[in-house]
Amino acid sequence: MDERIAAARKALGTTTILLGHHYQRDEVIRFADFTGDSYKLSKIAAETEARYIVFCGVHFMAESADVLGHEGQQVILPDLNAGCSMADMAEIGQVEDCWDTLLRSGISESEILPLTYMNSAANIKAFCGERGGLVCTSSNARGAFEWAFQRAKKILFLPDQHLGRNTGHAMGIPLNEMVVFDPWQIGGGITPERLRAAKVILWKGHCSVHQRFLPEHVEKVRANYPGIQVIVHPECRWEVCQKADGIGSTDHLIKMVKQAPAGASFAIGTEIHLVNRLAKENPDKRVITLDDSGCLCTTMFRISPQHLCWALENLVDGNIVNQIKVTESVKMWARAALDRMLEVQ
Repeated sequence: MDERIAAARKALGTTTILLGHHYQRDEVIRFADFTGDSYKLSKIAAETEARYIVFCGVHFMAESADVLGHEGQQVILPDLNAGCSMADMAEIGQVEDCWDTLLRSGISESEILPLTYMNSAANIKAFCGERGGLVCTSSNARGAFEWAFQRAKKILFLPDQHLGRNTGHAMGIPLNEMVVFDPWQIGGGITPERLRAAKVILWKGHCSVHQRFLPEHVEKVRANYPGIQVIVHPECRWEVCQKADGIGSTDHLIKMVKQAPAGASFAIGTEIHLVNRLAKENPDKRVITLDDSGCLCTTMFRISPQHLCWALENLVDGNIVNQIKVTESVKMWARAALDRMLEVQ
């Protein structure tokens, strides 16, 4: 596979750019021209002249690359089954029903803005863009909240309840002023009175990897490794983040480890491929996962060398497989939501 992938890459030359998300397995990410989070990679691709963008990530990431890409660029996802369980927890019909429920409860459209995490489908980004909202990443979620509160009294935050709760709490919003809207319950499982009283309405969604970490894991690792620093992603539960020594986006977690002095010890609450890679890249430090029973992102893992090889060799033969294409109407409003993120400090 390595030889065939390398040969296809050479044949395609500068016509093709290969992007690798941090959570990809090593045997795939080694071929990436750029690594990073989804927004960073999509921006990088849009700034190149590459005709083909092969995104080793998941479906919503490839959609974002298509939204931000310039005319003529075509985005390919090596395996169409590489989705995101969190993004799938907010389906556009459910979100539209939620919005109608909020308006029926007595909340006016001028009182509330919808914000969505980058980890959402393009039509959810478009939903927020059309209603004056924006997209945020884990690193600028607080800035997005502050931006929204300058313009409205309330926020509907999609689709990750944990990032929303952790962000609101860090801003001093009491937990009882943040409610969770469950799309599978009538009225979201919340009374109209509670909806009107809440400052932040959180969607009942989560990252299957990060929600697995529990407060007991923090206590156990500290007992087993005295002095170890526990650092976690803000997609983790509020109870875990409260016990951690540091919270940050994927890039921030990487910087914390790399900038630490030799001999430092870290237990990291995030995806196992990234943790293992950091351990290899920082042999002078102890880097372990917060939960040693494993925290694999199964959908990211679907992108295999075989899928990558197949997609690249088809491009060499002039065939575009697994193209991800967002419709123009959705692209317009999703782009508006992404562009508004540039206003966030």
